[in-house]
Amino acid sequence: MDKFIIKGGKRLKGEIEISGAKNAALALMPATLLANGIYNFTNMPNLRDVKTMASLLNRLGVDIRFRLHRMTLNTKSINKYEAPYELVKKMRASIYVLGPLVARYGYAKVSMPGGCAWGPRPINLHLEGLSKLGVKIELDQGYIIAKANRLTGNNITFDVSSVGATGNILMASVLARGTTIIENAAIEPEITALAEFLLKMGAKISGIGTRRLEIEGVDELTPVDEKMIPDRIEAGTFLIAGAITKGEVTVTKCNPENLTAILEKLKAVGCRLEIGNDSVKLKAPKILKSVDVKTEIYPGFPTDMQAQWIALMTLASGTSVVTDTIYYDRFKHVPELMRLGADIELHENVAVVRGVRKLIGAKVMSTDLRASASLILAGLVAEGTTEVLRVYHIDRGYEFIEKKLRALGADIRRVSSKEY
Repeated sequence: MDKFIIKGGKRLKGEIEISGAKNAALALMPATLLANGIYNFTNMPNLRDVKTMASLLNRLGVDIRFRLHRMTLNTKSINKYEAPYELVKKMRASIYVLGPLVARYGYAKVSMPGGCAWGPRPINLHLEGLSKLGVKIELDQGYIIAKANRLTGNNITFDVSSVGATGNILMASVLARGTTIIENAAIEPEITALAEFLLKMGAKISGIGTRRLEIEGVDELTPVDEKMIPDRIEAGTFLIAGAITKGEVTVTKCNPENLTAILEKLKAVGCRLEIGNDSVKLKAPKILKSVDVKTEIYPGFPTDMQAQWIALMTLASGTSVVTDTIYYDRFKHVPELMRLGADIELHENVAVVRGVRKLIGAKVMSTDLRASASLILAGLVAEGTTEVLRVYHIDRGYEFIEKKLRALGADIRRVSSKEY
């Protein structure tokens, strides 16, 4: 078990390249189940979650080679249609294999998903949508068993815009007979990337990037190559790292258009931004202003940046209110930040953050991916030494974060630890 040891007080400065998007990779990888052949993916992030998805696909018979941000997937020998508990429990995105398997092979057995340390995140929208496409769903001893002959298009309206459900139904419907219309579809960049990938494979999809997707099913698809889009959450996290350390950080190889909500809030804090075609340069103010945030579905402020924003607000002047409207119980980082001296009052899904003069280093424990990022950010500015335990969480979604932070001037190192 590794941990990070951080000596705070270093002002970050420099440029850092943003890796490929985790959530795009986790959608495109299972989409390869829809057509037999060879796929070459570039700009693939080297992450625990990506390796978990690769292990799951390999269990189904996909041959995968992964080296230097390039992944080759050969789907010519798929011979199993079960996603077992021991793999699915590690990552909720494993549910993405359900739609492609039942659409392509007429059968899928997928363990109920796990992989997050906070909150119930129901999959009812996935199952209801597949049922409308003609899939017979059974739940048996913790497994979802899906059966169908060829799927049939239908009109599907999500009560709540869901990234996962949109992706799963989109992948299933491209091989369905007839037309499928998805209303209130998610429009996150990762869903747009998935839709455009399917389009390149030969799918017929209109309305990409809007809340209404129309899919005309085709008989077969063809393998294609693809480059992963930049990870907008990693970009936002490094920009906040620059802001919280009163530094000057430039993130490159990103897509600023996907960062609009985050950039607007950073401007309100007092940061000066220079926005290029694929870069953002941030110069932090001497005094951070308190700015309220309410998470919303895209293009609103992302829930995946809520924990990092709270870390920033702990040292802002005044009081800020951070509300998470997506996941009400995603605040396990709050008591750990308070161990560092933060002044935060939590009321259900609302955190009231009163800025303090300084944070003091202590030993803290990661509980999930974004909470880990929050604690690392706080550790970068806390006086003395901060130890962040359970950093395997951060490895799920940030590629070599300690190396990238050191390149910007941070004093952070990874060490082996028997602490848990």
